Amino acid sequence: MLPLPSENRKVSPFFVFYLIVAAQFGLGVFSFQREIVKVVGNDAWIAVFIAGISIHVVLWMIYQILNKGTNDITVIHKELFGKWLGGMLSLALIVYLLTLAISVVRSYTELIQVWIFPQLETWYMALILSVLVYVYVIGGFRIIVGICFLSFIFTTPIFFIMLGFPLRHMQISHLFPIFDHSAAELLSASKTMTYSLTGFETIFFFYPFIKDAPRSQKWGHYGTAYSTISYLVIMIVSLMYFSKNQLLESIWPTLTIWQIADFPFLERFEFLGLSFWLFSVVNSVCLYIWAGTRGLKQLFSLKQKHSLIVILFMTAVAATFLKTREQIDQLNSVMGLVSLYVMYAYIPFIFFYQMIKGKSRRTS
Repeated sequence: MLPLPSENRKVSPFFVFYLIVAAQFGLGVFSFQREIVKVVGNDAWIAVFIAGISIHVVLWMIYQILNKGTNDITVIHKELFGKWLGGMLSLALIVYLLTLAISVVRSYTELIQVWIFPQLETWYMALILSVLVYVYVIGGFRIIVGICFLSFIFTTPIFFIMLGFPLRHMQISHLFPIFDHSAAELLSASKTMTYSLTGFETIFFFYPFIKDAPRSQKWGHYGTAYSTISYLVIMIVSLMYFSKNQLLESIWPTLTIWQIADFPFLERFEFLGLSFWLFSVVNSVCLYIWAGTRGLKQLFSLKQKHSLIVILFMTAVAATFLKTREQIDQLNSVMGLVSLYVMYAYIPFIFFYQMIKGKSRRTS
């Protein structure tokens, strides 16, 4: 296993806030409303709130696992399950993160193709994204943290200003009656939020790169709270602006809201908004790819700059093979299901297994 990173390669604990937000506040903001509304209608905002609370619990478990292990997840897996089984679990987690990267690359390419350039070839956009990601990831973890911070500064104000445009068209009556669905329905709907809030599992890999890492836990929770509140605001605005049937028919309701914006100097704001969102997309893909290649370096002693080229090539090729909306939707649905198991089965399992094994060692 690799030695722990030196102090000059680490970042301050508060940067975890920006890393968590970069992972969670991505493409999901454009399309998460429909699947939740399909299950619980006007109570969709409650499902978002429940999902956010559950993510805090999962994040707390992750910190307990990492604080006890004092290293990244590949080392913890090896300590808990041995070289082979631990290695297989680490490899599965790496594949999961890299598949998330493919999903983000292809979904963003689809948005550009549908809203801006219908004739744009998928391979061309995948190539541009791959080159951008390579430039940032090859610079190291501190560079990735820097672009996550800058992305937050540039994109967040624009995003929330745009949500103010539909204010005069919103109907508060669309939110009523409140609590009109059962607890089982609300829990079922909150499961669909899992995919939008995923990505923070990359902390399993960047934890050793945080100075005094246990102190960063509060910043991780602040980041998750920010993402949850942001999704909550978007959901409430969407519920008040659209009717239920309109939301069910719209694939990207947030982009439809952006179309309301009317500037004398800019006719189609969504073009500019989607272009700015490239920052957010590159952030999350950088995090996934960096975590994946870092994990491969831990497992197989592969130089990160070599595995990075191979992984980016495979990501671009895989994204190019997904040609139709049905294929992209199917990949996102599968990743949503896998995310659900990762968050609510794999992470609690590691947490309890580590706790039981620690107690048995102390008593023996």
